[in-house]
Amino acid sequence: MKFHVLKKFVKPISIVVCVGVVLVAAINWQSWFPETQKWVESTVASFRSGTTDEEHAEDTEDPHAGHDHADHAGHDDASSLELSKQALGNIGLTSEYLQPVKLETFRKEMTVPAIVVERPGRTRVQVATPLTGVVMHVHVLEGEAIEPGTLLFQIRLTHEDLVQSQTDFLRTLGELDVEDREIARLQDVTNSGAVAKKVLLEREYAKDKLMAHLDAQKEALKLHGLSDHQVDKIAEDRKLLRELQIFAPSADGHPEDELKLTEGLIRRVSFQPTGSGSDESEIHGPLILQKLDVHKGQSLSAGETLCILADYDELYIQGMAFEQDIARLRSASRNDWKVTAVFDQSYTAAKTVEDLEIAYLSNEIHTDSRTLHFYVDLQNEMISDKKLRGTRYIEWKYFPGQRLQLRIPIEELSNQIVLPVDSVAREGAEYFVFQQNGDHFDRVPVHVVYRDQFSVVIANDGSLFPGDIVALRGAHQMQMALKNKSGGAVDPHAGHSH
Repeated sequence: MKFHVLKKFVKPISIVVCVGVVLVAAINWQSWFPETQKWVESTVASFRSGTTDEEHAEDTEDPHAGHDHADHAGHDDASSLELSKQALGNIGLTSEYLQPVKLETFRKEMTVPAIVVERPGRTRVQVATPLTGVVMHVHVLEGEAIEPGTLLFQIRLTHEDLVQSQTDFLRTLGELDVEDREIARLQDVTNSGAVAKKVLLEREYAKDKLMAHLDAQKEALKLHGLSDHQVDKIAEDRKLLRELQIFAPSADGHPEDELKLTEGLIRRVSFQPTGSGSDESEIHGPLILQKLDVHKGQSLSAGETLCILADYDELYIQGMAFEQDIARLRSASRNDWKVTAVFDQSYTAAKTVEDLEIAYLSNEIHTDSRTLHFYVDLQNEMISDKKLRGTRYIEWKYFPGQRLQLRIPIEELSNQIVLPVDSVAREGAEYFVFQQNGDHFDRVPVHVVYRDQFSVVIANDGSLFPGDIVALRGAHQMQMALKNKSGGAVDPHAGHSH
């Protein structure tokens, strides 16, 4: 009887206790559910791999045995990868390519073909003789680097007009000397009353005419290429100048001493190092003797070309925009957006030159190619400077005719996560980046908002945060390594967008 009564009361109490336990468990589910879930997942994984937890703990050949993965939030063996130093080196994942994510301004770009060209009126300098003569000495070699002011040629003058102008000038000087002596004599005689004053006045008028004639002859000599100093020297020495010296001009300035006439022995101008001397040489590099058209003993006519010099210090990049891209190009020029030049190089990575400025846009469409030409300033660099048997040779980094591509900004997006294209791996519809997490790299799915051949824009949706360190290259190789680790088949096209 007592047993039945006790059984009658125990059943309701058990129900109440069970309900209480369920309520307490429901209230505190956040403290026990994650651990329980991990235990269930590890148990299932153990049965799938054919081993128990005890067997896994006793396996001493596992290189990750004893590693506490719980210390890394969200860490999962299926999406986590640990690489050796050799593997990091093989994919080039140095500290330079492990950088924190940051928000920046991204500009969408279009790519157009381009070519390096000369600056019209500035790159080429044609040197010609202003007078008829015979080449006596050639002091330069084709291909040589020449500083402004270097002596190029000596020419013996046979120009009849110049010879006649100098002769007339000397004759006028002689007649003027005679008039001066006659006037001096008549002044003494006139003062004594032996000669009328009218005779003295006539001689003074004749002197004034000679002075006017002499001034005209001086200007004529200057038109032939003589400087004021040279004309004064003719008047002082009373000798004809017989030889013409031609010196290398500067790229922009053209002083009078580019052409010099002399009667004595001359000596070749020594080389001056770049950056010394005038302000002009501090800005421009040496000139290159691109073409030499004369030789010693050659007869020359007035205006004949002697040589062509080239100044490659500053060049243009001529871009070719298609008709449908003209509006975008004008927008980039109007907003002063900087242009990037991409030079393709054999056996090495492409060379990029950033922050280039659009100089101007052409005002007509090229009839053959149906493209609009535009021009970008390009500052050249000297990469070699050597002397061989006293002759100086230099090499420039960029040269006319070199082909390249120009990346033109067309749209600006602010506060974006921008990564290199090699930092993202693709598998089907999914994109992944690899975030550094201690000594591991965790694969993180991301949403790619925009992608081109150089960069990707990641949505700022919480997958990545500013400050997270991600691998900026080698994502495709890491994705393949992760699939090999999990035992899945390797997709040879993973990470490549066709």
